[in-house]
Amino acid sequence: MASLKELLAQRAALDEQISSTKDRERADAIAKVKSLMDDYGLTVADLNSRTTKAAKTSKVAAKYRNQATGETWSGRGLQPKWLKAAINGGASLADFHV
Repeated sequence: MASLKELLAQRAALDEQISSTKDRERADAIAKVKSLMDDYGLTVADLNSRTTKAAKTSKVAAKYRNQATGETWSGRGLQPKWLKAAINGGASLADFHV
């Protein structure tokens, strides 16, 4: 069985190996990324660009408006609380149409 001093020395040696391996692998990854960027003519700005569908969609126009508060609803998704409350209070959906 190993003594406490031996185990601590082994742990220190392993920590050093882990640190040097992490640094080396990180440097290799950076070099690989730079090489790929050079091959394809990419810049850092290209990596940050958003080309998702969500970025291309536009906001839907409001179809219903609460005249008292100015709140709006596009008619998509769940009805907002203010509209539900008004309809339950006797108003019709057409009363809020824009």
